[in-house]
Amino acid sequence: MAGEKSVAVTAQAQSLGDQFRAFGRVFWIGNSMEMIERLAYYGLRAVVALYIVVALEDGGPEFSQVDKGIIFAWWAAVQSFVPIFTGGFADRYGYKVTVGISIAVKIAGYLVMAYAIELGAMTSAGASVDVAGHGHVYGWFLAGACLLALGTAIFKPGIQPIIALQLKASNASLGWSVFYQIVNVGGFLGPYLAGAMRLMSWRYVFISCAVIVAVNWLVLLTFDEPDQEKVDDYGSTDTFASFKVLWESFIGICEPRLMGFLVIFSGFWAMFFQLFDLLPNYIDDWVDSRGLSEGLVAPLFGLFGSELPEAWNGLVPPEHMININAGMCMTLAFAIGFLTGKVRSMTAMVSGILIAAAAIYGLGVSNNGWWIIFCIASFSIGELMSSPTKMRYFSSIAPPGRKGMYLGYVNATGGIGWALGALIAGEMYEANGDKVVLARRHLVDELGQNADAVAELAKSDVMPRLAEVAGTSVWDAQQMLFSTYDPSTIWTHFAIIGLASMGGLIAFDVITRFKVQGEPYLLTAIVFGLSWFTYGLQWAAIFSAMMALYMVVQRLKPEWLPQGQGEEDVVPAASQDEAKDESGDKKDD
Repeated sequence: MAGEKSVAVTAQAQSLGDQFRAFGRVFWIGNSMEMIERLAYYGLRAVVALYIVVALEDGGPEFSQVDKGIIFAWWAAVQSFVPIFTGGFADRYGYKVTVGISIAVKIAGYLVMAYAIELGAMTSAGASVDVAGHGHVYGWFLAGACLLALGTAIFKPGIQPIIALQLKASNASLGWSVFYQIVNVGGFLGPYLAGAMRLMSWRYVFISCAVIVAVNWLVLLTFDEPDQEKVDDYGSTDTFASFKVLWESFIGICEPRLMGFLVIFSGFWAMFFQLFDLLPNYIDDWVDSRGLSEGLVAPLFGLFGSELPEAWNGLVPPEHMININAGMCMTLAFAIGFLTGKVRSMTAMVSGILIAAAAIYGLGVSNNGWWIIFCIASFSIGELMSSPTKMRYFSSIAPPGRKGMYLGYVNATGGIGWALGALIAGEMYEANGDKVVLARRHLVDELGQNADAVAELAKSDVMPRLAEVAGTSVWDAQQMLFSTYDPSTIWTHFAIIGLASMGGLIAFDVITRFKVQGEPYLLTAIVFGLSWFTYGLQWAAIFSAMMALYMVVQRLKPEWLPQGQGEEDVVPAASQDEAKDESGDKKDD
């Protein structure tokens, strides 16, 4: 512990300028590659929730909100859990080759999503044409999303260790904050690119993203494979080595402190991902951004001698409103990271979740565009306090030669929250949030229209029909639906999930920090109760069973555990955190 404290003191004593000057060329190249990848990825993520439910007549596949939730759940599962296994292979076979393979897979994913409608028509012999949400189109689009997710899953454990190996204890906290900030340059620019592309054709969004990510193949040629810490070769054959990597990756994540933290913190991500999976649809359906458009956006366009695109219909597109998140992360990540580096990681994470939960709740208070922007900005502050902090926490606890594996583990907390949160949001919004679904219901249940006739209406004709029957304008019909069905309650639900996660983190901190007797069993009980409340009994049983399996292996076959695990000094411990001997991402999903 004395050594850890001396490192912490050295880190604090080193000036900001000295820390910056210690970053080498490869550090900046690695950050640039992540920025390029995020430019493409977040360009698509900003608009894909809208595209998934776009009407057939407008060039979309017209999937349902439930379909959308399932797509995002699979996307999350592949993207977040594959790195648990690919991280170990990145450590073994090299980071550059891992990144190169990932680029090829991501390009394939973008292109399959771009042509899912045509591929569906080809494989269904034309049966999918003009059929909303046809199974063949759905299958191809889901396959493309999973390919993109797989490419991202391979990319993360390849690029992040390249960056981590350039950092020292004295500048790691600043280094990960710089990483988070540069990443968000790409995250900020991407939605503007996607917004422009979709005005021309939805397909151009996907194709442009494929072209952008291909640039990283050229960047890979500008540096050599970095030296890494050496470990045992797992045995004499590649087959044995591969199986041991897979086993150690699986059993390693089951360690009670590690698994406990991942599940508890996942509630934050269940909230976070609704900014990209749900909020675009909510804004498109319900938010009145006319005042925001007239008071801010139109004058900004006027500065450059241009006018708002006619296709915007006097509103601000969802991707541009949500992009305030990436803009704030891009400009404030460094400053907030520097400040949170002065406090315990757990303190920063708990405070950030509280702010984020309040902002998520606020999204349901008013549907005024100015207020929604304020809530997105507030959430961004909470995110910046929580998300980069957990990255430096995990980087610091990785055993020698296992940075790829442990930085792969960290993606699991986002994967749990994203996947299960997407299923929850999809079902809730389909039942009591989607504007067209509610309009069809209102036409039948309240206005006495024929159910079959309403069901046969094209999606783009539903709201005009409601306005006609109700004797009002489309805009007033929309406000009538909002008042009648109150779709804003979904934000209260996710705010409660965030607060439950915050409470679980506080309990986790107390138990691990003071080494409470029976710690593994207490953490298992907390995970069971919290995940039952948040995700359901079946998931509570799965998470707690994984933790129990680890405890059984630790007692009966400790040699089966990953090198370094099972020893108290290398698992997540608050005592390490207090010493601030930590190292630490946006949008690391």
